[in-house]
Amino acid sequence: MKAYTSVAEYYDRLNDGVDYEKWADFLALELGEVRSVLDLACGTGNMTFALEARGYDMIGCDLSCDMLAKAREKAEALSSRALFLQQDMTALDLYGTVGGVVSCLDSINYLLSCDALYMCFSGVYKFLEKGGVFIFDCNTPCKFATVYGKNDYILEDDGVLLAWHNEYNEKKRTCDFILDLFTENGDGSYTRSTEYQRERCYSMRTLKKVAQNAGFTVKKVVSDFEGTPAKETDERWYFILKKEK
Repeated sequence: MKAYTSVAEYYDRLNDGVDYEKWADFLALELGEVRSVLDLACGTGNMTFALEARGYDMIGCDLSCDMLAKAREKAEALSSRALFLQQDMTALDLYGTVGGVVSCLDSINYLLSCDALYMCFSGVYKFLEKGGVFIFDCNTPCKFATVYGKNDYILEDDGVLLAWHNEYNEKKRTCDFILDLFTENGDGSYTRSTEYQRERCYSMRTLKKVAQNAGFTVKKVVSDFEGTPAKETDERWYFILKKEK
């Protein structure tokens, strides 16, 4: 199923509660003094630009051409030098290596099998310099069960409303998102478009195992930007991996 098509135009407006600056400070602290960074599944580029402002040479890649179109529009407005590529997370093909890779806002959960997870991690490992860092976050099993579940949510801004319904399958460990987007027309009527997305939850043990099988050392897993050690009741985990060899 294609994700972030009709939603792409309104993604930033409907997610304006995300503190990209605080998140970028956390990433910069963990990345250290590397020069080049890949923003994996970069979306509309908000984290790409936040890290570029902190001195990193940035590459952003995403599967959605609609999200990338918004990122490139913003890059032009910001006179950004970031390079944006349309690529699948499981089939990375960069021009060379990078010092760090980040993947934010639970993009890893869109990988729906352990094989896809391994292909992604292996590709990241391949294009990381020795000593490079890979940082990603993910939604936890606790969040899938308690926050997603079969719950409904409404996100809205001027002229746009997103009705979001979740269908969590505990046996398959996947959650289907049915997103109905209503956008206001000039005459006061609304146009409805529907998009379907799916995420999968992984245990901490599985994520660590796949990362290690891909060659990474798991440096730590935390639950917030202050570095609190992760626990099973968290809604989000942040993994910091290192390519030692």
